[in-house]
Amino acid sequence: MTDPLPHADRLGHVLSQGGDARIRIDPATGRNPYMSSPWPAATVAYASSTANDISADAYAVGLKRLGELAPGGVLSPEAYAAALGDLRLRILAAYEVRLPATVVFAASGTDLEYVGLAHAKGRAGGRPIRNVLLGADEVGSGCVFSARGEFFASETARGLPATKGEPIGGTLPGRIELYNIPVRDDAGRAFRAAEMAEAIDRAVAEAQAAGKHTLVHVLHGSKTGLVVPHLDHIDALLARHGEAVSFIVDACQARITSRAIHDYLARGCIVMLTGSKFMGGPPFSGFALVPHGALENAADLPRGFAAIFARAEWPGEWPGAQALEAEANLGLLMRLEASVFELERFQAIPLPRVERVVLAFHAAVRATFVERLGGRRLAPYEPGARPEGDAHPVEMRTLSTIDLRGLPGSPDFDAAVRLHKALVARGVRLGQPVKCVKLPDGRWGATLRVGLSMPQVTAFDAMDDAAMTAKLAADMDLIVGAIEDALPEAAATGA
Repeated sequence: MTDPLPHADRLGHVLSQGGDARIRIDPATGRNPYMSSPWPAATVAYASSTANDISADAYAVGLKRLGELAPGGVLSPEAYAAALGDLRLRILAAYEVRLPATVVFAASGTDLEYVGLAHAKGRAGGRPIRNVLLGADEVGSGCVFSARGEFFASETARGLPATKGEPIGGTLPGRIELYNIPVRDDAGRAFRAAEMAEAIDRAVAEAQAAGKHTLVHVLHGSKTGLVVPHLDHIDALLARHGEAVSFIVDACQARITSRAIHDYLARGCIVMLTGSKFMGGPPFSGFALVPHGALENAADLPRGFAAIFARAEWPGEWPGAQALEAEANLGLLMRLEASVFELERFQAIPLPRVERVVLAFHAAVRATFVERLGGRRLAPYEPGARPEGDAHPVEMRTLSTIDLRGLPGSPDFDAAVRLHKALVARGVRLGQPVKCVKLPDGRWGATLRVGLSMPQVTAFDAMDDAAMTAKLAADMDLIVGAIEDALPEAAATGA
């Protein structure tokens, strides 16, 4: 493809290195398997729930940082450690973290699951671990492997060969038990948070009776925007089960406020985020915010982590971190640099101005996807909790999941996958379909996701109301027009 900026080729290729096979670029298209690009692109993209194209501003910053950090194309382990140390401080400052905390870096949100297991290992004290996932279909597909302490791909971010589904090895206490709790019914309605908390409580009590420690995943922004369990439910679970339970927050969509992060860290929860979803950086990168209290009972990192992480990616005070290889991952560093750049400038926008953009986006989605197209927006909250959802526009309204089952032909999930691909050929990128609604015959129904990113909020914030409304309307009209054009063929293929 033709690089849109002078000298852009080098950085684009660096950004597509230092990860597993998901990050690789198809030379024919200039895109990875998620159809996103490490070069700025002219595509009309509201795909932040899956993966972004890097913004032109972040690309320009990346070119400058690449020249500063690795002028000859080589980054030493010492320079890598220093750069990650700087990013730790910038991330904590951007989120206004006042509690003592540190950061673990990873090549993807899927890799961050291993951080939760490292935490649970210390809390378990040699006991087996039950890992409770909420809505396995609403988290990354590879997470069901990494959450069991298994390799999720045929290679690691360090470029080492692996066997998908095989234990990573080392000193995890046996094979991890994965326990899934659904978050929506077949019609796509979210289960009530109190019901979810009761199901978690039963899972923890059962595991405790069997001599197991439970690691609970809190969903803060699932693939469809759900937030469960609530803080008061976490408090109740901690009060009842104490050391028998620990929590890791899946906020990998990064649709979370600084206040929410503070509330989780204050309860001893580790918070996982990625730089490639709402944050708007290029895929793949991730980091976990770790309260210092979580380090008090930390055990040595499992030896198998040496195949996955470099030494500098873990805080030096975590036991066993020094046993990891001292090497540099330039691609991961540059992706993190781009993501943190987007985070910092977004966090500088006052919340009322962010709300202005998000509410305008929500209105544009409703006018086109619901009123014109005939789709149904899946609520990112339980039935009857709309006022709560309306009170958190940044967290709840930067993503809309559109149920397309009611369109002509009752398209299914496979049709949505074909539609998603057909839209890319028409210059449109949305979030990938997610399995969260069912057709009467039991097949998964069609969905698509429409999401804002931090760089888009930043760009819209610079516009006045009229210009922002016009731009959003034009984008949504173009997207829905492309759906109307492509859907008949996508629905008919394979019928």
